Amino acid sequence: MDYLHWFDLMGVAVFAISGTLAAWRKQMDGFGVLVLATVTAIGGGSLRDVLLDVPVVWMNNNNYFIAIFSAALLTIVLLRKRLTIPNNTLQFFDAIGLAFFVIMGTQKALDHGTSYFVAVMMGTMSGVAGGMIRDVLCREIPMVFRGELYAFACIFGGTIYILVQLAGATTLVAMLFGMSSLLALRLAAIKWQLTIPVFGKHSPDLGEP
Repeated sequence: MDYLHWFDLMGVAVFAISGTLAAWRKQMDGFGVLVLATVTAIGGGSLRDVLLDVPVVWMNNNNYFIAIFSAALLTIVLLRKRLTIPNNTLQFFDAIGLAFFVIMGTQKALDHGTSYFVAVMMGTMSGVAGGMIRDVLCREIPMVFRGELYAFACIFGGTIYILVQLAGATTLVAMLFGMSSLLALRLAAIKWQLTIPVFGKHSPDLGEP
C-alpha cells in the first residue's frame, strides 16, 4: 500500500522537524542538528523493528534520510529567518509525529502477527522512543514522563485504530480515525494541561511529608 509508505515518511519528516527545533533551543551546531533530527525521526521505528525481528526499515531505503535532511534543512532556513518561535511549537510537531508513528507502528506489529495488546504497545514505543532519545541527548526529562497525557494519548489512538478496523472499516479509514483521535487528545492535553495525577505537589526533599 503506497499510502502506508507515505505516512511513514511524513511521520519521519515531522519528527525530524521536532528534533531540529530541540537542537535549535539548545543552540547546537550543524552536526548536532542532524544527529538530533535523525535519532528523533528513526529511533522509535528502529527499536520497534528490532523487537519484531524484522529488517530495520531505513537500512535499505534512502528515502527516509532524504525526508529527514529535507525537513531539517527547511526548518533551519525558517528558524534563521525568525529569531523566536512559540513555546509550544516543539510539542505541536511532536504530537503530529506521534499521530503518524503510533498508528504505523501498531499496523506493522499487526502485520507481523502480534496480539492487539502487543500491537498497541509496539505502536506506543514507535511513537515515544525517538522523542525520549532526543530529550536525553538534550539533557532534559523525556516528554513522555512529564508531558500531559503523552503515553496515554498514544495508547488511546492505537486502541481506536484497532477498534475501528474491527468494526469493518478499511485500513486507511481506521488509520485516519486513530491518528485524528490521538492528535486531538494530545493537543487538548497540551492546551488545557490535562494529566493523570498520581502525586500531589510536594517538596523534592524526601524528608518532608
